[in-house]
Amino acid sequence: MKRCLTWWDLTWFGFGAVIGAGIFVLTGQEANKDAGPAIILSYVASGVSAMLSVFCYTEFAIEIPVAGDFAAFITAGNILLESIVGSAAVARSWTSYFTTLLNRKTNSLRIHTNLTDGYNLLDPIAVVVLATAATIAMISARKTSQLNWIASAVNTIVILFVIIAGFAHADTSNLTPFLPFGAAGVFRAAAIVYFAYGGFDNIATMAEETKNPSRDIPIGLLGSMSIITVIYCLMALSLTMMQKYTDIDPDAAYPIAFQSVGMKWAKYLVALGALKGMTTVLLVGALGQARYTTHIARAHMIPPWFALVHPKTGTPINATLLIAIASAVLAFFSSLDILSSLLSLVIFLLIIIASSMGISANWGLKPDGWVGYVITLPLWFLATLAIQLFLPQQRTPKVWGVPLVPWLPSLSIATNIFLMGSLGQDAFIRFGICTLVMLVYYFLFGLHATYDMAQEQKKAEPLKNIKEENTMERAAP
Repeated sequence: MKRCLTWWDLTWFGFGAVIGAGIFVLTGQEANKDAGPAIILSYVASGVSAMLSVFCYTEFAIEIPVAGDFAAFITAGNILLESIVGSAAVARSWTSYFTTLLNRKTNSLRIHTNLTDGYNLLDPIAVVVLATAATIAMISARKTSQLNWIASAVNTIVILFVIIAGFAHADTSNLTPFLPFGAAGVFRAAAIVYFAYGGFDNIATMAEETKNPSRDIPIGLLGSMSIITVIYCLMALSLTMMQKYTDIDPDAAYPIAFQSVGMKWAKYLVALGALKGMTTVLLVGALGQARYTTHIARAHMIPPWFALVHPKTGTPINATLLIAIASAVLAFFSSLDILSSLLSLVIFLLIIIASSMGISANWGLKPDGWVGYVITLPLWFLATLAIQLFLPQQRTPKVWGVPLVPWLPSLSIATNIFLMGSLGQDAFIRFGICTLVMLVYYFLFGLHATYDMAQEQKKAEPLKNIKEENTMERAAP
């Protein structure tokens, strides 16, 4: 692929990929039913967890470590699932805010059917939006970046307006009670609003198109995610100070909040900004998700036809179409609450390589008890310390690596499993079904395809060495 991106592009891609449906949709939903004004703490918790994951993704993107075949397939399958579910969820949210912009009822633009609840509102607009984003991404990565700059700049202006205008109409009495649902509600909300940080992993897939990956990817990822966490906390605080958490509309929180303080016109500006944000999420998602799919296809875990890059555009058109079509089918049928809970779970499991389940279980079964923490927290600490003292690091990053290994990766695992413990059982059931389908595919097709690919590479290696030796002999004086 063409190397045409810099840290500036990646930083704006970070904004475009992350800031979208989550902050505008999930903030009101979770503040209303789970966290109350303490939703700001939910964003802090999920932001810390996401930032720890960013460290790991950055090293993966730069160093490109090699995983075992089975582990790689499970991870690849979940990455594809995350991409498809995430795009579908954002597209559904796009329709909701477009409806608000037209001053119509929430589901008035969706087709009502007699299907099972949660799948009975068909969304053709979401399909059109996904198709448009995929088409733009297939044309050129550079042009997509330029369009993302413009859309993200407009979205930034709207965000600044929301924060400033929100604090201008703030009423500190709305922050009381601050923890109406207790600490358990904060972490239940954190497990869902983690979805608002989804998309940063797409930046890690663009190493092949980045001019200087070792410098540009860390700056782009860590810089954009740090600023985004601060923005999310300020936006959540402005909402809960502007309107009592019990009065927040879970479907269109910010537009209705401004309407309640006499700024009815502002709801259209906010809805437009939300649409801009969700559009950039879909654009960057279409770009990054296709790169994931391309790398997976190169390993023959899925048919290699999806790894083809168009000679004129320099983009993986077939991979882009795969994600776009699958997302469109899901977005057409599934509601946002089902998609967001499943996506959050998938993101967490992608970065989990060990267990901190005792802490999460103790919190869920006996949150007020301290005995469980006295046992589980020292075990987590001692286990991590043992890794540092007794297990030598298997590989040293050549360019950039996660600092404080194994402490930061271990903490990332612990925080993600802790947040997973706040998800409902339906999310685990859906995830289990998806994983089972992927395993069936792997054992029937993927295992044989990757083995054949490995054998072909072994046969080709001697020929490659002979060609290199001949080239060196011809170059010698």
